[in-house]
Amino acid sequence: MKTTFDIKEIQAKFDINAIYARTVLGLLEERKISILEVENLIKNKPKPFVKWVGGKRQLLKQFLLMNLYPPEKFNPKTGRYFEPFVGGGAVFFDLLPQKAYLSDLNSDLVKTYNVIKNDVEGLIKSLKKHKHDKEYFLKVRAQKSSQLTDLQIASRFIFLNRTCFNGMYRVNSKGEFNVPFGKYTNPLICDEDNLRKVSKALANVEIKHQDYKAVLKKAKEGDFLYFDPPYYPMSKTSSFTSYTADAFLDKEQLELRDTVVELHKRGCFVMLSNSDAEFINKIYSGIKGIRINKVFAGRNINSKASQRGKIMEVLITNY
Repeated sequence: MKTTFDIKEIQAKFDINAIYARTVLGLLEERKISILEVENLIKNKPKPFVKWVGGKRQLLKQFLLMNLYPPEKFNPKTGRYFEPFVGGGAVFFDLLPQKAYLSDLNSDLVKTYNVIKNDVEGLIKSLKKHKHDKEYFLKVRAQKSSQLTDLQIASRFIFLNRTCFNGMYRVNSKGEFNVPFGKYTNPLICDEDNLRKVSKALANVEIKHQDYKAVLKKAKEGDFLYFDPPYYPMSKTSSFTSYTADAFLDKEQLELRDTVVELHKRGCFVMLSNSDAEFINKIYSGIKGIRINKVFAGRNINSKASQRGKIMEVLITNY
């Protein structure tokens, strides 16, 4: 049986991205696993613990096939990974980088990540107490995060996400969760096997509640940063949801563009998702070293079923 492999062989054999392939190769070289155990390792990777509007799970295959992740020059052993709009974390869980910094402006989401990291058994115990019932859902939805412990916040967050309409996370201008009850037959409120896998994956990850600009204080040459901000609306009526009580329109998108340019100049690898809006294409066009890639995404958040389906998005990269 063959005992030595390179990254491209690992990628091709197991249909995985180059960054995770490098991690797998390292485990093989250090004899921590055998080639026969790799398939089981990949099969048991953790997956996002919440359903997230605009989540990237459906796009991961395109990222792989179109080589949209950084090239082999990014070394997950020495380079660090930053995801400042982490949301459901689909890209993080796809890459499973060895040094990662996750952040978000959604305070309850960040607390949920940290509870899973630090007290997953307590969270599992709490989640098992919830019941799938509309009256109970409305009672839990009405709770104020300010009056709950971090464990209770995490339990409430996952329960509402698993049982609300379409798995949307949306808050009003007061920062209050306002999605109605979902008509599911038997939603999986507590996926304890996956929660334990997520906890293990987060063991050495720093997770903070902060603005995306905070990455400028840490990011340096060779680091990889993925930005998945609130998308620029394709029309005045298409800005369907808010993950925080803060808007993210022209001014905010321009400030984010300037951050991307600064990181590009530092020698970081940068990837950013957004809508295929004319404004977004315009502000990223003509910048030396910046590429605008087009990908197709399925969207299920329109209130009219006839208007859901495949739409074009942009993926900005500097490599």
